[in-house]
Amino acid sequence: MRFSSKLPNIETTIFTVMGALANKHNAINLSQGFPNFKSDQKLIDLVNNAMNNGYNQYAPMAGVFKLREAIANKFDLLYGTSYHPETEITVTAGATQAIFTIISTFIRKDDEVIIFRPAYDCYEPTITLNGGKTISVQLEAPNYSINWEEVKRKINDSTKMIIINTPQNPSGSLFSKYDMLQLQALTKGTDIIVLSDEVYEHIIFDGEKHQSACLFPDLKSRSFIVASFGKTFHNTGWKMGYCCAPKELMEEFKKVHQFNVFCVNHPVQKALADYLQEARHYQELSEFYQEKRDFFLNLIKDSRFKFTPSKGTYFQVLDYSEITSEYDVDFAKRLTIENGLASIPLSVFNENGLDNKVLRFCFAKTEDTLKKAADILNRI
Repeated sequence: MRFSSKLPNIETTIFTVMGALANKHNAINLSQGFPNFKSDQKLIDLVNNAMNNGYNQYAPMAGVFKLREAIANKFDLLYGTSYHPETEITVTAGATQAIFTIISTFIRKDDEVIIFRPAYDCYEPTITLNGGKTISVQLEAPNYSINWEEVKRKINDSTKMIIINTPQNPSGSLFSKYDMLQLQALTKGTDIIVLSDEVYEHIIFDGEKHQSACLFPDLKSRSFIVASFGKTFHNTGWKMGYCCAPKELMEEFKKVHQFNVFCVNHPVQKALADYLQEARHYQELSEFYQEKRDFFLNLIKDSRFKFTPSKGTYFQVLDYSEITSEYDVDFAKRLTIENGLASIPLSVFNENGLDNKVLRFCFAKTEDTLKKAADILNRI
């Protein structure tokens, strides 16, 4: 059968490759970004209760209204600004679906979309599927800082969207207030849409503050904010997220959303609406994960790996340049096969496969798992 691939250059994702390798060699898996501990039993019970109480049919297309109200209240509590639950918030089948739908709604053939690399791997394929062109700006290791003059040079009449991710996966870096003000200044007076991927908004360390796009008035007027319940509440397999945007942008989003998934899991929405009534369920998350980050880094402080502590997310980048000059993909595979520890090489997310000799490790794991991983790293 003859056909033409719409994504001819896309191979199996590095997450699938490393996950399969970890399974094959019974390795400790710090590659993929998911916790290996349970979600809160209270939330699980709320989902069960919702199922038993009959919330098993289609939910409203934009999401259960009580959940959208809870999301609006969360924004007001955290950022002193909010979104109207009726017209400016939509619950989605995870953050990835929100990102796919936003790009599909607004990007047409030959439109240009600026992304910052290393970039999460769902952005570029979605841009390509919609006929757009990805324009990359490489973040500068080891601090993953942004060259805003380069960004300015790459904006032109074809630029229709800029995608940012803060806290940033895979680097663990943050967009500062300065960065957000630079972005706001560059987009002001344009028709550029900003897609702000903020799925790790509640996982920020060392007293830093999350600089959400909603805190900057002109940015808010042109931005979609994408968030994830799975990342926040340790249940990535539920695939629950949401996005927020001004009414006129959200109206366009919902035109596509209704024919993409129409609606998402009803009992989980009902449970989350109740669970979000207690703000501590998300406000205590930074402290929880900082303890895990610090625990892991303290265990490997005398190893041959170099690091700058992650500023956010539940990922830590480790520099192995004093250990070997191997290509990072090769070293990651060897570390999995020979040493029994799986990680993610960052070059696959960089412009032209730039190899800075670093690997990403997920520390959203139990202390026992982190101890075993650290023992391996300390022997290398």
